[in-house]
Amino acid sequence: MMNHTLKNQCKVSPGTIISGKWHSNNYTIIKELGFGANGVVYLAKHKNTHVALKMSDNGMSITSEVNVLKSFAKVQGSTLGPSLLDVDDWQSPRSRISFYVMEYIQGPDLLSFIREKGKSWSTVLFIQLLKDLETLHENGWVFGDLKPENLIVTGPPSKIRCIDVGGTTIKGRAIKEFTEFYDRGYWGLGSRKADSSYDLFAVAMIMINTAYPKRFTKTIGGIQQLKEAIRQKPELTKYEKIILRALQGQYSSAKEMREDLLERMVEKRADSKPLQPQAINNPGSNQVKNGAAKSQKNVSRLTYRKKKKKSAWLEFFIIAVLLGAFYAWYTFDKLL
Repeated sequence: MMNHTLKNQCKVSPGTIISGKWHSNNYTIIKELGFGANGVVYLAKHKNTHVALKMSDNGMSITSEVNVLKSFAKVQGSTLGPSLLDVDDWQSPRSRISFYVMEYIQGPDLLSFIREKGKSWSTVLFIQLLKDLETLHENGWVFGDLKPENLIVTGPPSKIRCIDVGGTTIKGRAIKEFTEFYDRGYWGLGSRKADSSYDLFAVAMIMINTAYPKRFTKTIGGIQQLKEAIRQKPELTKYEKIILRALQGQYSSAKEMREDLLERMVEKRADSKPLQPQAINNPGSNQVKNGAAKSQKNVSRLTYRKKKKKSAWLEFFIIAVLLGAFYAWYTFDKLL
């Protein structure tokens, strides 16, 4: 949490006009969106457009975050962080304050979205998140302070976006910002060195968080407490192996975790298919048909595992179909 002195210096009232010293752009403050260790974020208006404006008296922090957003902009097709719109200084009545302006990403945070739309959306959104993290990691960055409050779901179509890049750190350095519940160092399961597995630990903790919206406190800590928490929730036991691998740093990349999650989702959908009517009407044939079904399922799973490194277009197609189905169901339900 940021110190009170810093927040007081960056505290402005709704209606305040922030005028850029160098670019002469004006931004009218609407309300505070949040604050962290290095500044305050406001919803502002510029030429009839809503934007997010972050200000801080720590110029180095602003420069670091701006560099992160510029790096994101260079990654073709990446929508991980908000777009950078402006960087400037404002001469307030008290002092000169640095600020930058970024795209205002609207939508509920991850946990609010899942609570409203249903937990069936969770896996699809985590697959999207891991895809974006893969791109981030390949470009030499680790998000660091990954938590549900920093994940916004926009749409339709539903798309997960990361906000607040203040904790984003160059690989190999010490993590700049973290939240204890999602930090592997807090649980005694690793260091705070910025590497891919640090973010994947946080993803696993967010998955646990979906089943424990109010979180839980650390008691004995370590993998044992987290394993027990997983096994108390049926929605987590389905993904227990994946979550435990991420918690213990056994994934070498976000891509590897995403592939396991996608495979488990396909298997779960196959397992949930109801029996065919003819099998129910003809009990005498159940044993043979069940045996054939099991055999066919085993062959399908073996084939899937052999083709684990499937092409990008097939993965995109599966996710697109699922998103389309979920959205169609939601629209139909609203009409009723």
